Amino acid sequence: MSRLEQLSPRTRGVVIGVGVADAVLRLVALRDLRARDAAQVRGSRRLWALALSTVSSAGVLPVCYLLRGRR
Repeated sequence: MSRLEQLSPRTRGVVIGVGVADAVLRLVALRDLRARDAAQVRGSRRLWALALSTVSSAGVLPVCYLLRGRR
């Protein structure tokens, strides 16, 4: 039995929902980052792209980029 199967249906739904929200937010942030010039991004575009593509943060990192990483 997997760990996800051991969770209650409500908790399982929350975990899956947070995972989906994180994935969608990361895709939106990465698309936005790709479309912007380096001058329109606070910090290194390369570092933002690396962090957004590797760190699973329950949506926190993409929101940080979308709110504070853009000029």
